[in-house]
Amino acid sequence: MRTVHWLFLVSAALFISGIGFIIASGRTPQVEAAAAPPATLPPVASVKQIMAGIVMPSAASIWDSVSTIVDAKGVQENQPRTDEEWARVGASAAALIESANLLLVGNRPVDQGDWVKMAKAMADAAQIALKATVEKKPEGILEAGEKINQTCDNCHQKYQR
Repeated sequence: MRTVHWLFLVSAALFISGIGFIIASGRTPQVEAAAAPPATLPPVASVKQIMAGIVMPSAASIWDSVSTIVDAKGVQENQPRTDEEWARVGASAAALIESANLLLVGNRPVDQGDWVKMAKAMADAAQIALKATVEKKPEGILEAGEKINQTCDNCHQKYQR
């Protein structure tokens, strides 16, 4: 009888300690796999190509999206009216923001001073346009268009060759 009692106590102790190990292992923080560093891809386009392929078409799309035309026919107010038209202007604003990022990648920055400030100013101006497309406010597009134009003029005055 003593053997049975002793085996019962050992079995109960092993069972309880096993449950304790299971609970303890569930409470320990799990180590997350280290995130792989983002792949760095080499820049492909030149500054001139970014300007011609992304910046100018995107800026022109923003500038042309809201306008007033006065001619012999009278006054014509142009602005995006449908969701699709607003989305197109928003895509141009987003592309302009991203192009500012591209101008700061790799060996594209001419310097780390004014070049960086002007690229960020262009992105900030395009952000105003993007916000205006979300809110569907033509006056916001006009404000952004003026700021985008100013950032372009400032940069070209200093850097255009």
